[in-house]
Amino acid sequence: MDDLLMRYLLLFMGIISTGVIASYPTGTNTVLGSYANRQSLITSSYNPAAPYLMTNISSFRAGFLGPLNLGFEMGDVKDLEDQVEDLEEVFDEDYSDAFTSLSASELSALGLSSSSTDAEIAEALLNSDNEVSRAIAQANRVLSNIGESAYVKFSGSVHAPFTPIIYKTNNRGAFTIDADASFVNRVGILADDIGLAVSGEEVDLATDTAVHVKKVTDYRFGIGYSQALGRPVSGALILGGKLNFHSMGLGQEVVLVSSDEDSSDSFDDFFMSRKNAQSNVSIDLGAIWTAKNYQLGATVKSLNEPEFDFDEIGNCEGLSGSSLSNCNAIGRLSNNGQLSLNETYKMKAQLTVDAAIMSTNQNWSLAASHDVNSVADPVGDRHQWNTVSLSYFSGNLFFPGIRLGYRKNESGSKLSYMTMGTTLFRRLDFDLAYSLEKVSGESIPRSLYLSLAYGFAF
Repeated sequence: MDDLLMRYLLLFMGIISTGVIASYPTGTNTVLGSYANRQSLITSSYNPAAPYLMTNISSFRAGFLGPLNLGFEMGDVKDLEDQVEDLEEVFDEDYSDAFTSLSASELSALGLSSSSTDAEIAEALLNSDNEVSRAIAQANRVLSNIGESAYVKFSGSVHAPFTPIIYKTNNRGAFTIDADASFVNRVGILADDIGLAVSGEEVDLATDTAVHVKKVTDYRFGIGYSQALGRPVSGALILGGKLNFHSMGLGQEVVLVSSDEDSSDSFDDFFMSRKNAQSNVSIDLGAIWTAKNYQLGATVKSLNEPEFDFDEIGNCEGLSGSSLSNCNAIGRLSNNGQLSLNETYKMKAQLTVDAAIMSTNQNWSLAASHDVNSVADPVGDRHQWNTVSLSYFSGNLFFPGIRLGYRKNESGSKLSYMTMGTTLFRRLDFDLAYSLEKVSGESIPRSLYLSLAYGFAF
Protein backbone atom coordinates (compact mmCIF):
# COMPACT_ATOMS: atom_id res chain seq x y z
CA MET A 1 0.00 0.00 0.00
CA ASP A 2 2.89 2.37 0.64
CA ASP A 3 3.82 2.67 -3.03
CA LEU A 4 0.22 3.40 -3.98
CA LEU A 5 -0.19 6.04 -1.28
CA MET A 6 2.98 7.78 -2.33
CA ARG A 7 1.95 7.63 -5.98
CA TYR A 8 -1.30 9.47 -5.35
CA LEU A 9 0.15 12.03 -2.97
CA LEU A 10 3.00 12.69 -5.38
CA LEU A 11 0.32 13.56 -7.94
CA PHE A 12 0.09 16.97 -6.23
CA MET A 13 3.84 17.48 -6.20
CA GLY A 14 4.00 16.56 -9.87
CA ILE A 15 1.37 19.11 -10.79
CA ILE A 16 2.95 21.78 -8.63
CA SER A 17 6.34 21.23 -10.24
CA THR A 18 4.97 21.49 -13.80
CA GLY A 19 3.26 24.47 -15.39
CA VAL A 20 -0.08 22.94 -16.32
CA ILE A 21 -2.75 25.58 -16.68
CA ALA A 22 -6.50 25.93 -17.11
CA SER A 23 -9.49 29.06 -16.37
CA TYR A 24 -11.99 31.27 -14.39
CA PRO A 25 -12.56 34.93 -15.34
CA THR A 26 -13.11 35.50 -19.07
CA GLY A 27 -11.67 37.86 -21.65
CA THR A 28 -11.02 41.47 -20.67
CA ASN A 29 -13.29 40.90 -17.63
CA THR A 30 -10.22 39.20 -16.13
CA VAL A 31 -8.97 42.74 -15.47
CA LEU A 32 -12.14 44.86 -15.70
CA GLY A 33 -14.40 42.74 -13.47
CA SER A 34 -18.12 43.14 -14.21
CA TYR A 35 -17.72 46.66 -15.66
CA ALA A 36 -19.13 46.95 -19.21
CA ASN A 37 -16.98 48.93 -21.64
CA ARG A 38 -18.20 49.35 -25.22
CA GLN A 39 -14.59 49.28 -26.43
CA SER A 40 -14.55 45.55 -25.51
CA LEU A 41 -17.51 43.54 -26.78
CA ILE A 42 -16.94 40.56 -24.47
CA THR A 43 -17.68 42.76 -21.44
CA SER A 44 -21.33 42.72 -22.55
CA SER A 45 -21.57 39.04 -21.56
CA TYR A 46 -21.73 39.68 -17.81
CA ASN A 47 -24.43 42.31 -17.23
CA PRO A 48 -27.56 41.62 -19.37
CA ALA A 49 -28.11 45.37 -19.71
CA ALA A 50 -24.68 45.92 -21.26
CA PRO A 51 -25.41 44.83 -24.88
CA TYR A 52 -27.39 48.05 -25.35
CA LEU A 53 -24.15 50.04 -24.95
CA MET A 54 -22.25 48.07 -27.55
CA THR A 55 -23.66 49.27 -30.86
CA ASN A 56 -25.65 51.97 -32.60
CA ILE A 57 -29.37 51.94 -33.52
CA SER A 58 -30.32 49.54 -36.37
CA SER A 59 -26.92 47.91 -36.46
CA PHE A 60 -25.20 44.62 -35.64
CA ARG A 61 -22.06 43.92 -33.67
CA ALA A 62 -20.44 40.51 -33.31
CA GLY A 63 -17.31 38.91 -31.94
CA PHE A 64 -14.90 36.79 -33.94
CA LEU A 65 -12.72 34.23 -32.13
CA GLY A 66 -12.64 33.63 -28.40
CA PRO A 67 -11.98 34.47 -25.78
CA LEU A 68 -10.20 31.25 -24.94
CA ASN A 69 -9.66 31.11 -21.17
CA LEU A 70 -7.42 28.74 -19.23
CA GLY A 71 -6.30 28.70 -15.60
CA PHE A 72 -5.41 26.74 -12.49
CA GLU A 73 -5.65 27.08 -8.73
CA MET A 74 -4.02 24.96 -6.05
CA GLY A 75 -3.99 24.68 -2.30
CA ASP A 76 -0.99 25.45 -0.16
CA VAL A 77 0.56 22.64 1.86
CA LYS A 78 3.70 23.90 3.54
CA ASP A 79 6.73 21.68 2.93
CA LEU A 80 4.63 19.16 1.01
CA GLU A 81 7.65 17.22 -0.22
CA ASP A 82 8.98 16.79 3.33
CA GLN A 83 5.57 15.70 4.59
CA VAL A 84 5.24 13.11 1.83
CA GLU A 85 8.68 11.78 2.74
CA ASP A 86 7.58 11.52 6.39
CA LEU A 87 4.56 9.50 5.31
CA GLU A 88 6.72 7.29 3.15
CA GLU A 89 8.95 6.48 6.13
CA VAL A 90 5.93 5.55 8.24
CA PHE A 91 4.51 3.23 5.58
CA ASP A 92 7.88 1.67 4.75
CA GLU A 93 8.40 0.53 8.33
CA ASP A 94 7.70 -3.13 9.19
CA TYR A 95 5.52 -3.03 12.32
CA SER A 96 5.17 -6.78 12.64
CA ASP A 97 8.46 -6.93 14.58
CA ALA A 98 7.14 -4.32 17.02
CA PHE A 99 4.42 -6.78 17.99
CA THR A 100 6.12 -10.17 17.73
CA SER A 101 9.10 -8.99 19.82
CA LEU A 102 6.88 -8.12 22.80
CA SER A 103 7.52 -10.21 25.91
CA ALA A 104 4.75 -11.84 27.92
CA SER A 105 4.95 -9.06 30.53
CA GLU A 106 4.72 -6.39 27.81
CA LEU A 107 1.70 -8.15 26.32
CA SER A 108 0.12 -8.27 29.73
CA ALA A 109 0.77 -4.57 30.24
CA LEU A 110 -1.17 -3.95 27.04
CA GLY A 111 -4.01 -6.09 28.32
CA LEU A 112 -3.21 -8.81 25.79
CA SER A 113 -2.53 -12.51 25.97
CA SER A 114 -1.72 -15.31 23.54
CA SER A 115 -5.48 -15.83 23.04
CA SER A 116 -6.29 -12.19 22.16
CA THR A 117 -8.11 -11.64 18.86
CA ASP A 118 -6.66 -9.65 15.97
CA ALA A 119 -9.13 -6.82 16.67
CA GLU A 120 -8.12 -6.68 20.34
CA ILE A 121 -4.44 -6.56 19.41
CA ALA A 122 -5.00 -3.73 16.91
CA GLU A 123 -7.00 -1.69 19.43
CA ALA A 124 -4.40 -2.19 22.18
CA LEU A 125 -1.52 -1.16 19.95
CA LEU A 126 -3.37 1.96 18.80
CA ASN A 127 -4.39 3.08 22.27
CA SER A 128 -1.07 2.60 24.06
CA ASP A 129 2.22 4.45 23.90
CA ASN A 130 4.41 2.39 21.60
CA GLU A 131 6.35 2.62 18.37
CA VAL A 132 3.32 1.78 16.24
CA SER A 133 0.92 4.26 17.85
CA ARG A 134 3.46 7.10 17.77
CA ALA A 135 4.18 6.55 14.07
CA ILE A 136 0.47 6.43 13.25
CA ALA A 137 -0.24 9.62 15.24
CA GLN A 138 2.47 11.42 13.28
CA ALA A 139 1.16 10.11 9.95
CA ASN A 140 -2.42 11.10 10.82
CA ARG A 141 -1.33 14.68 11.50
CA VAL A 142 0.38 14.83 8.12
CA LEU A 143 -2.59 13.28 6.30
CA SER A 144 -5.02 15.67 7.98
CA ASN A 145 -2.97 18.65 6.87
CA ILE A 146 -2.74 17.37 3.30
CA GLY A 147 -6.46 16.60 3.21
CA GLU A 148 -7.36 20.12 4.33
CA SER A 149 -4.95 22.02 2.11
CA ALA A 150 -3.95 19.94 -0.91
CA TYR A 151 -6.08 20.36 -4.01
CA VAL A 152 -5.53 21.19 -7.64
CA LYS A 153 -8.23 22.83 -9.73
CA PHE A 154 -8.26 23.35 -13.49
CA SER A 155 -10.83 25.32 -15.46
CA GLY A 156 -11.34 26.65 -18.94
CA SER A 157 -13.89 28.08 -21.34
CA VAL A 158 -14.28 29.22 -24.91
CA HIS A 159 -16.93 31.33 -26.59
CA ALA A 160 -18.57 30.12 -29.79
CA PRO A 161 -17.17 31.87 -32.89
CA PHE A 162 -18.70 35.28 -33.64
CA THR A 163 -20.45 35.49 -30.27
CA PRO A 164 -21.77 37.53 -28.66
CA ILE A 165 -23.99 38.78 -31.50
CA ILE A 166 -25.93 41.98 -30.79
CA TYR A 167 -28.59 43.79 -32.82
CA LYS A 168 -30.09 47.11 -31.71
CA THR A 169 -33.52 47.90 -33.17
CA ASN A 170 -35.09 51.20 -34.16
CA ASN A 171 -37.05 51.30 -30.90
CA ARG A 172 -33.78 51.37 -28.94
CA GLY A 173 -33.90 47.77 -27.76
CA ALA A 174 -30.94 45.38 -28.15
CA PHE A 175 -31.15 41.63 -28.70
CA THR A 176 -28.16 39.42 -27.98
CA ILE A 177 -27.16 35.80 -28.59
CA ASP A 178 -24.27 34.28 -26.68
CA ALA A 179 -22.84 30.76 -26.35
CA ASP A 180 -19.86 29.14 -24.67
CA ALA A 181 -18.49 25.86 -23.38
CA SER A 182 -16.68 25.60 -20.05
CA PHE A 183 -15.21 23.03 -17.70
CA VAL A 184 -13.84 22.80 -14.18
CA ASN A 185 -11.94 19.85 -12.69
CA ARG A 186 -10.89 19.49 -9.09
CA VAL A 187 -8.55 16.89 -7.53
CA GLY A 188 -8.43 16.63 -3.76
CA ILE A 189 -7.58 14.22 -0.95
CA LEU A 190 -10.16 12.76 1.46
CA ALA A 191 -7.96 12.08 4.49
CA ASP A 192 -8.97 9.21 6.78
CA ASP A 193 -7.28 8.23 10.02
CA ILE A 194 -4.78 5.39 9.71
CA GLY A 195 -5.65 2.20 11.54
CA LEU A 196 -4.10 -1.22 12.03
CA ALA A 197 -4.89 -4.46 10.26
CA VAL A 198 -3.59 -7.39 12.32
CA SER A 199 -3.56 -10.91 10.91
CA GLY A 200 -1.68 -13.44 13.02
CA GLU A 201 1.81 -12.04 13.45
CA GLU A 202 1.50 -9.55 10.57
CA VAL A 203 0.73 -5.92 11.41
CA ASP A 204 -0.14 -3.60 8.49
CA LEU A 205 -1.36 -0.03 8.31
CA ALA A 206 -4.86 0.52 6.89
CA THR A 207 -6.69 3.69 5.81
CA ASP A 208 -9.67 4.78 3.71
CA THR A 209 -7.75 7.86 2.49
CA ALA A 210 -8.83 8.46 -1.10
CA VAL A 211 -8.30 10.67 -4.13
CA HIS A 212 -11.50 12.61 -4.90
CA VAL A 213 -11.94 13.97 -8.43
CA LYS A 214 -14.82 16.17 -9.59
CA LYS A 215 -15.45 17.15 -13.19
CA VAL A 216 -18.11 19.54 -14.50
CA THR A 217 -18.69 20.63 -18.09
CA ASP A 218 -21.27 23.22 -19.14
CA TYR A 219 -22.54 23.99 -22.64
CA ARG A 220 -24.46 27.26 -22.40
CA PHE A 221 -26.62 29.14 -24.92
CA GLY A 222 -27.96 32.55 -23.93
CA ILE A 223 -30.65 34.88 -25.34
CA GLY A 224 -30.94 38.38 -23.95
CA TYR A 225 -32.70 41.70 -24.37
CA SER A 226 -31.83 45.17 -23.06
CA GLN A 227 -33.71 48.45 -23.32
CA ALA A 228 -33.10 52.10 -22.42
CA LEU A 229 -35.88 53.70 -20.42
CA GLY A 230 -36.74 57.27 -21.45
CA ARG A 231 -34.24 59.85 -22.66
CA PRO A 232 -33.09 61.81 -19.61
CA VAL A 233 -30.57 64.59 -20.18
CA SER A 234 -28.20 63.68 -17.37
CA GLY A 235 -27.85 59.99 -18.25
CA ALA A 236 -29.72 56.84 -19.23
CA LEU A 237 -31.13 53.89 -17.30
CA ILE A 238 -30.76 50.58 -19.12
CA LEU A 239 -32.42 47.35 -18.01
CA GLY A 240 -31.76 43.89 -19.37
CA GLY A 241 -32.39 40.20 -18.90
CA LYS A 242 -30.98 36.97 -20.22
CA LEU A 243 -32.11 33.35 -20.38
CA ASN A 244 -29.23 30.86 -20.21
CA PHE A 245 -29.89 27.31 -21.38
CA HIS A 246 -27.43 24.90 -19.78
CA SER A 247 -26.42 21.36 -20.63
CA MET A 248 -24.27 20.45 -17.65
CA GLY A 249 -22.44 17.18 -17.08
CA LEU A 250 -21.41 16.51 -13.47
CA GLY A 251 -19.31 13.55 -12.36
CA GLN A 252 -17.07 12.50 -9.50
CA GLU A 253 -14.65 9.66 -8.91
CA VAL A 254 -13.29 8.36 -5.59
CA VAL A 255 -10.37 5.92 -5.55
CA LEU A 256 -8.65 4.59 -2.42
CA VAL A 257 -4.92 5.20 -2.29
CA SER A 258 -4.65 1.60 -1.02
CA SER A 259 -6.51 0.17 -4.02
CA ASP A 260 -4.72 -2.69 -5.76
CA GLU A 261 -6.14 -1.69 -9.15
CA ASP A 262 -4.31 0.52 -11.62
CA SER A 263 -6.69 3.48 -11.68
CA SER A 264 -4.94 5.39 -14.49
CA ASP A 265 -7.28 3.91 -17.10
CA SER A 266 -10.28 4.68 -14.90
CA PHE A 267 -9.23 8.32 -14.53
CA ASP A 268 -8.53 8.60 -18.27
CA ASP A 269 -12.03 7.33 -19.07
CA PHE A 270 -13.52 9.63 -16.44
CA PHE A 271 -11.87 12.77 -17.78
CA MET A 272 -12.53 11.98 -21.45
CA SER A 273 -16.21 11.02 -21.09
CA ARG A 274 -19.19 13.31 -20.57
CA LYS A 275 -21.93 11.47 -18.72
CA ASN A 276 -24.92 12.52 -16.63
CA ALA A 277 -25.67 15.59 -18.80
CA GLN A 278 -28.61 17.55 -17.40
CA SER A 279 -30.50 20.52 -18.79
CA ASN A 280 -31.80 23.54 -16.93
CA VAL A 281 -32.28 27.29 -17.34
CA SER A 282 -30.80 30.17 -15.36
CA ILE A 283 -32.08 33.76 -15.42
CA ASP A 284 -29.83 36.84 -15.21
CA LEU A 285 -31.03 40.41 -14.68
CA GLY A 286 -29.06 43.63 -14.98
CA ALA A 287 -29.28 47.40 -14.75
CA ILE A 288 -26.88 50.16 -15.83
CA TRP A 289 -27.02 53.90 -15.27
CA THR A 290 -24.68 55.51 -17.77
CA ALA A 291 -23.76 59.18 -18.00
CA LYS A 292 -21.15 61.18 -19.85
CA ASN A 293 -18.25 60.48 -17.49
CA TYR A 294 -19.42 57.79 -15.07
CA GLN A 295 -21.30 54.51 -15.07
CA LEU A 296 -23.02 52.39 -12.41
CA GLY A 297 -24.09 48.78 -12.83
CA ALA A 298 -25.83 45.96 -10.94
CA THR A 299 -26.21 42.32 -11.98
CA VAL A 300 -28.07 39.39 -10.47
CA LYS A 301 -26.83 36.06 -11.81
CA SER A 302 -28.90 32.86 -11.59
CA LEU A 303 -31.93 34.55 -10.06
CA ASN A 304 -33.98 31.33 -10.16
CA GLU A 305 -31.17 29.17 -8.67
CA PRO A 306 -31.39 26.03 -10.88
CA GLU A 307 -30.12 22.68 -9.58
CA PHE A 308 -27.98 19.97 -11.20
CA ASP A 309 -27.27 16.50 -9.76
CA PHE A 310 -23.90 14.77 -9.75
CA ASP A 311 -23.58 11.09 -10.65
CA GLU A 312 -24.56 8.88 -7.73
CA ILE A 313 -21.61 7.05 -6.18
CA GLY A 314 -21.38 4.32 -3.52
CA ASN A 315 -23.75 1.81 -5.15
CA CYS A 316 -21.95 -1.47 -4.51
CA GLU A 317 -24.45 -3.82 -6.15
CA GLY A 318 -22.77 -6.41 -8.39
CA LEU A 319 -19.21 -5.44 -7.38
CA SER A 320 -16.52 -7.78 -6.09
CA GLY A 321 -12.86 -7.83 -5.10
CA SER A 322 -11.03 -4.52 -4.90
CA SER A 323 -13.93 -2.70 -6.59
CA LEU A 324 -16.22 -3.78 -3.74
CA SER A 325 -13.62 -2.79 -1.14
CA ASN A 326 -13.29 0.64 -2.76
CA CYS A 327 -17.08 1.07 -2.84
CA ASN A 328 -17.47 0.06 0.82
CA ALA A 329 -14.81 2.60 1.76
CA ILE A 330 -16.73 5.31 -0.12
CA GLY A 331 -19.72 4.47 2.07
CA ARG A 332 -17.60 4.82 5.21
CA LEU A 333 -16.22 8.18 4.04
CA SER A 334 -19.78 9.33 3.41
CA ASN A 335 -20.84 8.23 6.89
CA ASN A 336 -17.97 10.31 8.29
CA GLY A 337 -19.33 13.36 6.45
CA GLN A 338 -16.40 13.68 4.03
CA LEU A 339 -18.45 13.43 0.83
CA SER A 340 -22.02 13.07 -0.39
CA LEU A 341 -23.17 10.02 -2.35
CA ASN A 342 -25.98 12.02 -3.98
CA GLU A 343 -24.57 15.51 -4.36
CA THR A 344 -26.57 18.36 -5.91
CA TYR A 345 -25.08 21.58 -7.23
CA LYS A 346 -27.37 24.57 -6.71
CA MET A 347 -26.42 27.54 -8.88
CA LYS A 348 -27.05 30.14 -6.17
CA ALA A 349 -27.99 33.73 -7.02
CA GLN A 350 -25.24 36.35 -6.75
CA LEU A 351 -25.51 40.14 -6.79
CA THR A 352 -22.63 42.14 -8.26
CA VAL A 353 -22.33 45.94 -8.34
CA ASP A 354 -19.82 48.05 -10.24
CA ALA A 355 -18.90 51.69 -10.76
CA ALA A 356 -16.59 53.53 -13.14
CA ILE A 357 -15.39 57.01 -14.00
CA MET A 358 -14.42 57.31 -17.64
CA SER A 359 -13.76 59.45 -20.66
CA THR A 360 -16.74 60.13 -22.90
CA ASN A 361 -15.75 57.41 -25.38
CA GLN A 362 -14.67 54.99 -22.59
CA ASN A 363 -11.12 54.82 -23.90
CA TRP A 364 -10.00 55.74 -20.37
CA SER A 365 -11.67 54.11 -17.37
CA LEU A 366 -11.12 53.67 -13.66
CA ALA A 367 -13.50 50.94 -12.50
CA ALA A 368 -14.32 48.74 -9.53
CA SER A 369 -16.74 45.85 -8.96
CA HIS A 370 -17.88 43.94 -5.89
CA ASP A 371 -19.74 40.65 -5.40
CA VAL A 372 -22.19 41.35 -2.59
CA ASN A 373 -22.49 37.70 -1.56
CA SER A 374 -20.35 34.59 -1.94
CA VAL A 375 -21.45 31.55 -3.91
CA ALA A 376 -20.00 28.08 -4.52
CA ASP A 377 -18.89 26.94 -7.95
CA PRO A 378 -19.91 23.48 -9.26
CA VAL A 379 -17.02 21.70 -7.48
CA GLY A 380 -17.80 23.33 -4.13
CA ASP A 381 -15.23 26.14 -3.88
CA ARG A 382 -16.63 29.50 -2.81
CA HIS A 383 -15.87 32.80 -4.51
CA GLN A 384 -16.71 36.46 -3.95
CA TRP A 385 -14.67 38.76 -6.15
CA ASN A 386 -13.57 42.36 -5.57
CA THR A 387 -11.83 44.04 -8.51
CA VAL A 388 -10.34 47.42 -9.34
CA SER A 389 -8.85 48.39 -12.69
CA LEU A 390 -7.41 51.21 -14.78
CA SER A 391 -7.75 50.75 -18.54
CA TYR A 392 -6.90 52.50 -21.77
CA PHE A 393 -8.29 51.33 -25.11
CA SER A 394 -6.31 52.93 -27.89
CA GLY A 395 -7.94 54.35 -31.00
CA ASN A 396 -4.64 54.00 -32.85
CA LEU A 397 -4.08 50.78 -34.78
CA PHE A 398 -0.39 50.68 -33.87
CA PHE A 399 -0.56 51.87 -30.25
CA PRO A 400 -1.63 49.12 -27.83
CA GLY A 401 -4.40 49.35 -25.29
CA ILE A 402 -3.34 48.66 -21.70
CA ARG A 403 -5.20 47.34 -18.66
CA LEU A 404 -3.91 47.02 -15.09
CA GLY A 405 -5.79 45.91 -12.02
CA TYR A 406 -6.18 43.91 -8.85
CA ARG A 407 -8.73 41.28 -7.86
CA LYS A 408 -9.27 39.33 -4.66
CA ASN A 409 -11.47 36.41 -3.72
CA GLU A 410 -12.96 37.42 -0.37
CA SER A 411 -14.30 33.90 0.23
CA GLY A 412 -12.98 30.37 -0.23
CA SER A 413 -9.32 30.46 -1.21
CA LYS A 414 -8.89 34.17 -0.24
CA LEU A 415 -6.36 34.49 -3.07
CA SER A 416 -5.43 37.91 -4.48
CA TYR A 417 -4.27 38.60 -8.03
CA MET A 418 -2.38 41.19 -10.00
CA THR A 419 -4.17 41.55 -13.33
CA MET A 420 -2.95 43.00 -16.59
CA GLY A 421 -3.94 42.99 -20.23
CA THR A 422 -3.23 44.49 -23.60
CA THR A 423 -5.06 45.00 -26.89
CA LEU A 424 -2.86 44.90 -30.00
CA PHE A 425 -3.92 46.39 -33.34
CA ARG A 426 -7.34 47.12 -31.74
CA ARG A 427 -8.24 43.46 -32.25
CA LEU A 428 -6.05 41.02 -30.31
CA ASP A 429 -6.76 40.86 -26.55
CA PHE A 430 -4.45 39.15 -24.09
CA ASP A 431 -5.25 39.18 -20.35
CA LEU A 432 -3.55 37.64 -17.34
CA ALA A 433 -4.38 37.20 -13.63
CA TYR A 434 -1.36 36.21 -11.53
CA SER A 435 -1.77 35.13 -7.92
CA LEU A 436 0.28 37.11 -5.43
CA GLU A 437 0.42 34.10 -3.11
CA LYS A 438 2.94 31.39 -3.93
CA VAL A 439 3.09 27.72 -3.07
CA SER A 440 5.15 27.34 0.12
CA GLY A 441 8.71 26.44 -0.74
CA GLU A 442 8.10 26.99 -4.47
CA SER A 443 8.50 29.96 -6.80
CA ILE A 444 5.28 29.46 -8.78
CA PRO A 445 1.96 31.19 -8.01
CA ARG A 446 -0.92 29.29 -6.44
CA SER A 447 -3.17 30.41 -9.28
CA LEU A 448 -2.93 31.77 -12.80
CA TYR A 449 -5.56 32.70 -15.41
CA LEU A 450 -4.93 33.46 -19.07
CA SER A 451 -7.28 34.74 -21.77
CA LEU A 452 -6.80 35.26 -25.50
CA ALA A 453 -9.31 36.67 -28.02
CA TYR A 454 -9.41 38.20 -31.50
CA GLY A 455 -12.25 40.52 -32.39
CA PHE A 456 -13.35 43.27 -34.74
CA ALA A 457 -12.36 46.87 -34.03
CA PHE A 458 -15.19 49.12 -32.83
